[in-house]
Amino acid sequence: MLSFLRDIESRHVSHYIARFVPTSSFRPAGPGRRGQYATATSSSIPSHAPSTPSTSTSSTPAQCHATPPPFPSKDAYYLHLLRSCSTTRHAAAVHAHIARAHPAPSLFLRNTLLAAYCRLGPIPARRLLDEMPRVNAVSFNLLIDAYSRDGQPDASLETFERTRRAAGVKADRFTYAAALSACSRAGRLREGKAVHALAILEGLAGGVFVSNSLVSMYAKCRDMGEARRVFDAAEERDDVSWNSLISGYVRAGAHEDMLRVFALMRDCGMGLNSFALGSVIKCCAGSDDSVKDMAAAVHGCVVKAGLDADVFLASAMVDMYAKKGALGEAVALFKSVLDPNVVVFNAMIAGLCRDEAAVSKEVVREALGLYSEVQSRGMEPTEFTFSSVIRACNLAGDVEFGKQIHAQVLKHRFQGDDFIGSALIDLYFNSGCMEDGFRCFRSVLKQDIVTWTAMISGCVQNELFERALTLFHELLGAGLKPDPFTISSVMNACASLAVARAGEQIQCFATKSGFGRFTAMGNSCIHMYARSGDVDAAIRRFQEMESHDVVSWSVVISSHAQHGCAREALRFFNEMVDAEVVPNEITFLAVLTACSHGGLVDEGLRYYEIMKNEYGLSPTTKHCTCVVDLLGRAGRLADAEAFIIDSVFHDEPIIWRSLLASCRIHRDMERGQLVADRIMELQPASSASYVNLYNMYLDAGELSLASKIRDLMNERGVKKEPGLSWIELKSGVHSFVAGDKSHPESNAVYMKLADMLSKIDKLIANDTSSIESDEITGNEQKLMNCHSEKLAVALGMIHLPQSAPIRVMKNLRVCRDCHLTMKLISKSESREIILRDAIRFHHFRDGSCSCGDYW
Repeated sequence: MLSFLRDIESRHVSHYIARFVPTSSFRPAGPGRRGQYATATSSSIPSHAPSTPSTSTSSTPAQCHATPPPFPSKDAYYLHLLRSCSTTRHAAAVHAHIARAHPAPSLFLRNTLLAAYCRLGPIPARRLLDEMPRVNAVSFNLLIDAYSRDGQPDASLETFERTRRAAGVKADRFTYAAALSACSRAGRLREGKAVHALAILEGLAGGVFVSNSLVSMYAKCRDMGEARRVFDAAEERDDVSWNSLISGYVRAGAHEDMLRVFALMRDCGMGLNSFALGSVIKCCAGSDDSVKDMAAAVHGCVVKAGLDADVFLASAMVDMYAKKGALGEAVALFKSVLDPNVVVFNAMIAGLCRDEAAVSKEVVREALGLYSEVQSRGMEPTEFTFSSVIRACNLAGDVEFGKQIHAQVLKHRFQGDDFIGSALIDLYFNSGCMEDGFRCFRSVLKQDIVTWTAMISGCVQNELFERALTLFHELLGAGLKPDPFTISSVMNACASLAVARAGEQIQCFATKSGFGRFTAMGNSCIHMYARSGDVDAAIRRFQEMESHDVVSWSVVISSHAQHGCAREALRFFNEMVDAEVVPNEITFLAVLTACSHGGLVDEGLRYYEIMKNEYGLSPTTKHCTCVVDLLGRAGRLADAEAFIIDSVFHDEPIIWRSLLASCRIHRDMERGQLVADRIMELQPASSASYVNLYNMYLDAGELSLASKIRDLMNERGVKKEPGLSWIELKSGVHSFVAGDKSHPESNAVYMKLADMLSKIDKLIANDTSSIESDEITGNEQKLMNCHSEKLAVALGMIHLPQSAPIRVMKNLRVCRDCHLTMKLISKSESREIILRDAIRFHHFRDGSCSCGDYW
């Protein structure tokens, strides 16, 4: 008896023996042996083992042998039991029964028992092998393979060495094949070469079995040169030889070499098989357009080989056509399959939803219809089926259908699958169902980095930036290693919150993790620094990058545009063109924004035409809104209105709101009223048009009209978004609303604000040389109103040193009163104030603003 069997309590052993090894579980080979086997078997059952109804001693012989299948011998029945063992306890129970019934079981039976343990885990198998009185190469081969499959290459190769040193045991071709499999699974090229050398010394390397293992090992270790040399030197080749080499070239991305080997295979008269053709199809699916024409040629080979009815190849070809953008061919091939299985359906559903940019609602609906057909045919959907269908729901924006699919996921008990969990998280987050997304996240059993990244990016997408940072810290606490996509999402959260200190820490973490060299990471850093108000740091990060893509240039141009550095933004655009980087829609949006904020009307209109005519880019709503803003800020309101009417976006509220803002700047009340009416007609529930119209009347002194707008908002139930400002200090992020007194340092903040406003009053009384007289009239005299940005600046004045700039962020546009106040505070306190509103950055220094009051 093995020592580790003593660890199993006798009640467990007896329970499993009674359950799996009843006394009449086999039928003897002949009647003369019945008594002998019955006696031997019954004597091996412990006296305390419960008897089963089917083996009662009162039963007749016919009843005893009615249920169990016939087995010629005990060993045959033990072989049947060991193959059906699903846990180590089951195998141990059968082992205990064998030990009682056979004091000296045969080597074949011991190896069969060893194979059962190897299938369930190498540790008990190793203990069994150590206690076996006699072993052969088969015994060691089983353990070598078990360690290999369990991901323990060191233990597998150690057992291989033990095999070679064991007395009376000679390693055979299966031993070397098992060792090479361990090397290939772990990518151990050096150890694989050593095994190769030993195989040559033993004279086994030329055999087809070992040579195939060598080709597979070198291919999986990415050494295709050596794999090809072994293949060419092989004394004999079979289908596996060719398949291993072809799949190796596919894995290495050597598509041209793969096609040459495939052609050589045909020239040598080898028959085509589904594995080789599947590898070629995979190559065509993953290759660029240079071998696009090969798709139809490979399809022809499949038909000529008579394998067009093979569902494995059919699903691979559907996937190939879909990846190549030939959706029509994929659909036609799918419909030609006579009896498609769920794998073919999965390939078609995934193919229909592959191209997010080009997929239409009708195509997505067709994908959802295919899932309904899977159900109507009585097929059992797989994890891949559900992940593809959920992706289709996401593209269609159909969260209700997605919830029904979610119910099906729960019914089939796939809720713990990480890929399905990530797809559901994306679906719910894209639909704004945050709580449902969090519940899906908690239900995923294996929360890997993909699932965490989906959660963090979903929070960023739904503007839950602080929650995204919290999740990132939880991810690190769970011991997971973030990937570049995770870091990029967290950096975007820092950029939106404008928390530069947190962004710097994450940048340091990315650099230590080896992600700093990635272009995408550099782009995220530039965006974070620019959105935090530190354009100099953004430029330094841009200059430190080894390579720049279109995103890099677009981000640095946009950062200058947002900070009002229009000429610098255009200089970077010209450098981008000189570097032969082709600008895209985002690049031109940044250029147009720079021209708008800088008052460069002619340049802006010229770049708009360049975008359309030279680069063939179609303007979007955002581009047209920038042009309207460009014309409106310059006072060309009639031209801006005509541009809107002539554009295809004349029914978009955002483009009219831009014109309304310009009407307020230039106090064109008549046009502003008409524009506001148009916006209210298009988007009656939006507060922006009401607020702009209200402020326009208020600026003009039309208090009665302003009051009517306020009453109209109350009557229609339109709520103005509250203004929120925040500032990042050493102690964290502090936020304020207008008149806020909830802050722990509220008394000190208001005292500091009163002191600053008192200094402003003295500054206005003593020196108005830098301030135009019409700026200090009417409502702008009332500087005591406590808007959120003023409170945030006061807190910054308390805690930050004199040399540090005060960076404040606001979710809405800064009002004229606060803009003037910030200019005066920067002069009276001799401090630099950087304020980011919903549109742009304002840098206040010595009584002036970087926007030049052109905002």
